[in-house]
Amino acid sequence: MSNDIGQDANSGTTPVREGFGFDEAALARWMSEHVPGFTGPMAVEQFKGGQSNPTYKLVTPGKAYVLRRKPPGQLLKGAHAVEREAQVLTGLAKADFPVAHVHALCTDDAVIGTWFYVMDMVEGRVFWDAALPEVPRDERPAYYDAMNATIAALHSVDYQAVGLGEYGKPGNYFERQIARWTRQYLDDAEAGRDEHMDRLIEWLPANIPPGEETSIVHGDFRIDNMIFHPTEPRVLAVLDWELSTLGHPLADFAYHAMMYQMPPHIVAGLAGADLTALNLPSEEDYIAAYCARTGRGSIPGWRFYTAFNFFRLAAIFHGIKGRVIRGTAASARAAERARVFPELARIAWAQAAA
Repeated sequence: MSNDIGQDANSGTTPVREGFGFDEAALARWMSEHVPGFTGPMAVEQFKGGQSNPTYKLVTPGKAYVLRRKPPGQLLKGAHAVEREAQVLTGLAKADFPVAHVHALCTDDAVIGTWFYVMDMVEGRVFWDAALPEVPRDERPAYYDAMNATIAALHSVDYQAVGLGEYGKPGNYFERQIARWTRQYLDDAEAGRDEHMDRLIEWLPANIPPGEETSIVHGDFRIDNMIFHPTEPRVLAVLDWELSTLGHPLADFAYHAMMYQMPPHIVAGLAGADLTALNLPSEEDYIAAYCARTGRGSIPGWRFYTAFNFFRLAAIFHGIKGRVIRGTAASARAAERARVFPELARIAWAQAAA
């Protein structure tokens, strides 16, 4: 659950923070060689927010770029894989999917100390509240339709044709994911057990709906991970591909649609909202629109997909709870996520038992 760019995509930057600086002259030389049309001088700013891959805005007289890099220091094997982000963005651009254009990937630590890639800066709006309070009431359905069309388009991309056939393991997605998050939950004894999680560990593997499907999945497809056109209901770019892989499209779509069941104090959500008053589509209508776009009559077992996603999120928050207890996650946000873990587990089981 991360965000690429701070509260405002256009101004959410600070001076480069202590420990995150690098040789800007070396970067400028590399840009001159690898980014067509690049001309300095270049100023470097750092985006706010806690994204796990440090993200910088590179400002030149002609245009702005975004640089994403692995963080400095020792890293877990396979973590912070900026090369995977660059790969999926490059592949999706071939399918005309809305992503920032990637100029180049650098796998030479000698330039700025870690691997990185450079892409275009996409100017537009990021919405942090799924109720869209800043959008006129009569325009809100069009924004939801744009999100729906975007995730349907993602799941319709021929991943083999755009060079992403090796981007993940196709098949058995739910079995693998349930096993992974179950293991993480059970291994963290200090964070304790929860009766709803224990029930889900039994229920989920026994209730996986039939049918194997594979598509590119984003993994964190939320309204605040999209940049919308400055004035129109159009998605210009989907951000934050750190969790993307080949997976089951209905897992990805149900994660996105989880906003309908999500209490707003946990993650931006619509649970308890008056959708009619807000002029937002119902969960049923939103699912139907996705089905129409992806050639489905319906989605049998919908509650499984929702329960699975709440379980996955609860397992992540359980891990945060363990880190808070051990004193390795000190932020107020971490403490709050640890506090709401039981509520997430309860919601997950309520979806399963519905």
